[in-house]
Amino acid sequence: MKRIIALAAVLLGAGCAGSYDGSDLAPGQATAAEVEKAMGTVAARTTGANGETVLWFSRQPSGRVIYAARIGKDGRLIGVEQTLVPENLAKVQPGKSTESDVRAILGPPWRVDPFPRMQRVAWTYAVQGMNPQQYVVQFSSDGVARERFAIDDPEFVRGMAM
Repeated sequence: MKRIIALAAVLLGAGCAGSYDGSDLAPGQATAAEVEKAMGTVAARTTGANGETVLWFSRQPSGRVIYAARIGKDGRLIGVEQTLVPENLAKVQPGKSTESDVRAILGPPWRVDPFPRMQRVAWTYAVQGMNPQQYVVQFSSDGVARERFAIDDPEFVRGMAM
């Protein structure tokens, strides 16, 4: 019964959200306002390469995706991409990547957890691997990634045991 209710909620939400993934937006034509209207609430706004604006649309944690809509200086859509893909996760390099690098590659984290005794801050992203997973990047106090790993999502594993 819980699964039926959850599926109904997802389908209903997807129907109301317009273009959940931005696939019906035309690059070079759609304006930033049209992108926001179609894709919903902006999780974050950042400045990208060449002065473009990046609008981040997070579907975390249940959606396991984050979309980055790049808007040009002219206010028109350049493109929309899903950032939580294996190629992007592999770009996060311990000892090299900074918090700003990770945010520019993956987008805003779903959860941020401080671990003061370890002198770490962990950013967590809900991703889809073979099973639903949590991808974690741990940063030291200087803002550099020190560890990255993926674990099976405990909520998913717990839900399957019931």
